[in-house]
Amino acid sequence: MLAAEVPAEDFTYGLITPVFAFLMAVVGSALGLRCTTRALSSERNRRPGWLALGALAIGTGIFTMHFIAMMGFTVPSMNLTYDLGITYASLAVAVGVVGVGVFLVGYAPRSNLTLAAGGVITGLGVAAMHYMGMAGMDMAGVMRFDTVTVGISVAIAVVAATVALWFAVNVSGFAASLGASAIMGVAVTGMHYAGMAAVSVHTHGAATTGGGHAQVEILMPALVVPIVVLVFVGLFVGLDPMTVQDIHERMNQDDKDGTGDAGRGGARPAARVEPRATGAGPGAVR
Repeated sequence: MLAAEVPAEDFTYGLITPVFAFLMAVVGSALGLRCTTRALSSERNRRPGWLALGALAIGTGIFTMHFIAMMGFTVPSMNLTYDLGITYASLAVAVGVVGVGVFLVGYAPRSNLTLAAGGVITGLGVAAMHYMGMAGMDMAGVMRFDTVTVGISVAIAVVAATVALWFAVNVSGFAASLGASAIMGVAVTGMHYAGMAAVSVHTHGAATTGGGHAQVEILMPALVVPIVVLVFVGLFVGLDPMTVQDIHERMNQDDKDGTGDAGRGGARPAARVEPRATGAGPGAVR
């Protein structure tokens, strides 16, 4: 096979993997932002543990999202494999850099400048994980990146992280946390595919067939530890008294809203119940 340029539009991404990748981004963001919210309402001596757990959840969720998405990624007539050292290094970078941003928001005086700085750092952590993960790919070709599209993908990550941290700092409640995590999940997944759109592959002329099946065999074991970490964080957050209380308050509020609607819609039926109640009184006395 002669050397050739394979543009991004010739890549394939799978039908199911983008959906699972998005779900993992939402799960990681939800857990991480919940931990951040919990840290901000905790005593100062308990704050580091929650912030560290939040950084671990967000970084691990992004890592898992990225490599689930990459399971569906193929370059025509080329096998793709991964350097596991670089792959796991990208996880460490994601957790570490996101941790810097989260701890900044958790400890610095609250201001728009602090929030912006935390968002920029966290977003850069997201982008760094993505492009380090790409650097860990081993193929019979050289990846080239369109700088404008790369810049757009990084901007998406920074804006998403800033908006999500704003929600964590300014809006409390279980529903708000879910909304923020959905926003961040959409943006982080969008950042991933925007970054993939920036890639073209210049083959060496020695590409092999196979469509990248080897990457599934490599990535599946690599994802076991991050998924176990997310399960652990999920159990920890789910059993936290504040989370349980927020869920109960939300359920009670829904019940009250339902009662209120019924009361407004059925004022006259309520009036008809009153004579029956008074009529039952004498029988009750007897």
